[in-house]
Formats: sequence, structure tokens, C-alpha cells
Amino acid sequence: MKKFQLALLATALVSTGAMANTVTDAAGSLLKGTTKAVTNTGSAIVNGAGTFVKTATKPAAISAEVGTLGYGANIAWGANETTEVVAGWTGGDIAKAINDNFDAKGVNYQLDTRFSNPYLGVQVRPAANWFTIGTGIIIPDNKLEVKANPNSDGTYHIGGEDYSQSDVGVLEGKLEHRNKVAPYLTVGFRPNIDKNWGVFGEVGAAYLGQVDATVTATGASANMSQAQRDELAAQAEKDLEDKNYLKVLPIAKLGVTYRF
Repeated sequence: MKKFQLALLATALVSTGAMANTVTDAAGSLLKGTTKAVTNTGSAIVNGAGTFVKTATKPAAISAEVGTLGYGANIAWGANETTEVVAGWTGGDIAKAINDNFDAKGVNYQLDTRFSNPYLGVQVRPAANWFTIGTGIIIPDNKLEVKANPNSDGTYHIGGEDYSQSDVGVLEGKLEHRNKVAPYLTVGFRPNIDKNWGVFGEVGAAYLGQVDATVTATGASANMSQAQRDELAAQAEKDLEDKNYLKVLPIAKLGVTYRF
């Protein structure tokens, strides 16, 4: 009986040892596989980040431009052979370029502008030639100030009535478009002059949205109270908002491009 128990104990010890070896081998294989997976994942992340940094820091082209949105520049990154991602800025005082005065319900306004239009978009060559289509968004931060010009007889025509400039005083204000993000669409051409240099032209439009106007009338004549001037200013605001000046902003621009 004692011999039998010893034999049974020996068999159990051998089995336990074999099981321990099996568990150890499995754990080793699992650890090896996990380490390899982590290494491969880390390499993929590093390589992906490296590609992104390389692309971001090595643009395909830079351009200078001038047009109805102002003067500025952009940087383009090539997504593929026919598509580029473009980021740029245009701005400045371009009132004279877009006609520095306009009429709203019988009142002529002088316009003063200070544009700032950062934008982000995509430029596509659908036929893989000079023809391009551009679309994206503009983040407009434009200042538009207006000042009423009196008629030749020295009056303002407001709300269907004529009022003396000497009574109304200075009629001026500002316009602000409601869209904080303005979508745009353009078509154009981008021929290359040589391996590096090229020129481009684009036409299109950006949707800036409805206009909010703020107008004041400042005068010192005793013939009209300030309350009456405020009423005329409120009517002028309404007329300007109905005009919706530059609700849709025409885009026309020319530029030169250097490709790397």
C-alpha cells in the first residue's frame, strides 16, 4: 500500500510539472505576441505621425493673391495628384475695388472697409488639367463702416421724405454679416509657367448671410430733436438691412504660385 501511494505521488508530481511547463510556454508565447503587437502598433503610430509631420511641414505650393476679398497668401498641401488642401488669408481695405459707395432706399452711402478673411478649402482639378474647382469655408472678420452722402440739394431721402442735412446731422454707422462661417465656391484656371512657377485666376462667390446695421444721426440743429434723429437713424438701419449689402460676396482673384 505504501509503495502504491509513493507511485501515485510521483505520478502527480510529474503531471504537475508538465502542466507548469505548458502554462509557462503559453504565457511566454502570449507575452511574446503581445510585445510584438505593441511594437508594431507603436511603429505604425510613429510612422503615421512622421508622415503627417512631413506632409504638414512640406507643403506642395505657396501662392500670393489679390482680389475682391483683399490681398493675401495661401499654402497648399497635395492630397493626391488632382486634389490639394488650401489654407490662406486675405484682407485689407478693398472698398474702392468693390465700389466704395452704394444706394439703399434713396440714400447714398460711402463705404469704408477693413477685411480679414482666413479660409480653409479644397482645390480640385477634375479633369487633371488647368481647370479647377475650389470649395471651403471663410471665417469672416470684416469691418464695414458707412457714412451717408447728402443729395445735391443738401437733403437725405429717408422713409420717402426729404430731410435737411443741417437738421439730421451726420448719418453714419456700421454693417455686420450674421454668418460667422461663410461657405464659398469658385471655378478657375491654374496653368504652370515652368516646373515651379504658375499663375491662377478664380471667380465665384461666398455666402455671408443677412446684414445687421447700426446707424446713428448726430446733429446740433434746434429744428430737430434727438428723438426725431433717432427715428430717422432707425429707418436708415431698416433700409440698409433690407438692402442686404454683400449678402453674397462676389469672388474674383488673380495670383501667382510657386510649387516645390
